[in-house]
Amino acid sequence: MLTHFSDQCALRKPCTQPNACYFWPMPQNAFAHVNEWVFDLDNTLYPPAMRLFDQIEMKMRGFMVDTLGIDDAEANYLRKHYWEVHGTTLAGLMREHGIQAEPFLTEVHDISFDALQPDPDLASLIKNLPGRSIVYTNGTKPYAEQVLAARGLDGVFDAIYGIEHADYIPKPERNAFDRVFGQDGLTHKNAAMFEDEVRNLEVPHAMGLRTVHVAPEPSGEDYVHFHTDDLTAFLRQISG
Repeated sequence: MLTHFSDQCALRKPCTQPNACYFWPMPQNAFAHVNEWVFDLDNTLYPPAMRLFDQIEMKMRGFMVDTLGIDDAEANYLRKHYWEVHGTTLAGLMREHGIQAEPFLTEVHDISFDALQPDPDLASLIKNLPGRSIVYTNGTKPYAEQVLAARGLDGVFDAIYGIEHADYIPKPERNAFDRVFGQDGLTHKNAAMFEDEVRNLEVPHAMGLRTVHVAPEPSGEDYVHFHTDDLTAFLRQISG
């Protein structure tokens, strides 16, 4: 597992080549001020190798084929295009086709969770983080609750926020973060966010959060403080 700190390298000098600045172990004092922990859900609280989101993408295509009267290839193109342009496929469907959010979200989250396995180590590490821990996902709260239960993470978090709590405005839009963090009462300067979609970390960084990109490979954006390919191992470093 590699840990990446993009603000400064191990020698405490400016890091001019972020993707090359790796070190082991990670300095614990980078999180000494944090007592509010924000976790994305999909491909963050479970490894992307479990491929749960493949089912959701298939459900999205099916919904678009049935609702828009297009073929699967066009549906797949629009799914990706709307994600890139609008933040989520749903946001594109709402803005460009007037689709209602609830039927779409109900359909695409009707999947099997058999691929997920409990992770008691991750559950213990999150539970023992100082302060509060929350989940904030572009999915829905009921869907998040099912994922967390399958991962053995139910009862670990102090709050769960879905896209419905942002009035269906998706990350990475600033308004989405303002609405959810406002409801939660999050203190930005005392918070850290863990997220697999790197673009969803730009606004939290600007708001003053410590940012952690959880993904197989680093991206190099200057708004990412840390990168890790193993969330459990990363949290173990923080806790010492």
